[in-house]
Amino acid sequence: MTDTRPESLQKIKHIVAVASGKGGVGKSTTTVNVALAMAKLGYKVGLLDADIYGPSQGLMLGITEGTHPETMEEKWFVPITAHGISVMSMAFLVDANAPMVWRGPMAAGALQQMLLQTKWDELDYLFVDMPPGTGDIQLTLCQKAQVSGALIVTTPQDLALLDARKGIEMFNKVNVPVLGIVENMSTHVCSQCHHEEAIFGEGGGASLAQQYGTELLASLPLSMTIRQQVDSGQPTVVADPSATASQTYNQLAQALVGKLDGVSQAMPNISIDED
Repeated sequence: MTDTRPESLQKIKHIVAVASGKGGVGKSTTTVNVALAMAKLGYKVGLLDADIYGPSQGLMLGITEGTHPETMEEKWFVPITAHGISVMSMAFLVDANAPMVWRGPMAAGALQQMLLQTKWDELDYLFVDMPPGTGDIQLTLCQKAQVSGALIVTTPQDLALLDARKGIEMFNKVNVPVLGIVENMSTHVCSQCHHEEAIFGEGGGASLAQQYGTELLASLPLSMTIRQQVDSGQPTVVADPSATASQTYNQLAQALVGKLDGVSQAMPNISIDED
């Protein structure tokens, strides 16, 4: 059977969108750690930072500011390699302090360029760190790539859950399977007295998964250590492989492998209603 996908995507087995309805729920931290966990399982992994306005994966992966991708045949970007995975981000193409004062179609065009003009090698998984919301970037990805599934990241907070529902509904509309839910900031453990408290509420991720017939694949605490590690360019899975959080990311990666086995690569039919 002829592969009808764009040339740059034909060597990628699965594209996984990691999404959230709102910002600040730990989506990018989840993306980088699950991508690194997947690589540690022996898979060939890529990571596309699709947050055009606020790219963060360069910092999280410890890639030196000002690093730019090489080009090939005046047509392709060669992705940057960090911690054993292939990475492309808007952060590699513009000055770090330059704001992206772009309308939606321009941002969507930038995503399309990074997605289709990056010379991805043969990959088992390409994780796409999506921006918050349900706009041009999300629709462009679903239209231009055969997305195998979406991983939804939320916190237990009602406001985050409200927006996460919108994200799930959007993927349902474009026929992209929701693989499961990750609940960040489930609890906070005091570093002094070790008291554990669900400061953002509890049970929200499980309730959301039940509502939409999917699974809560992982729950992670609100942790200063996880934050410090990604800020330093050494995500938890790399910085402390034996940590409880690293084991959770490893289990999440293994769960995704099971979910994606046998997933069809048919191009979804995009039909958006104005309701």
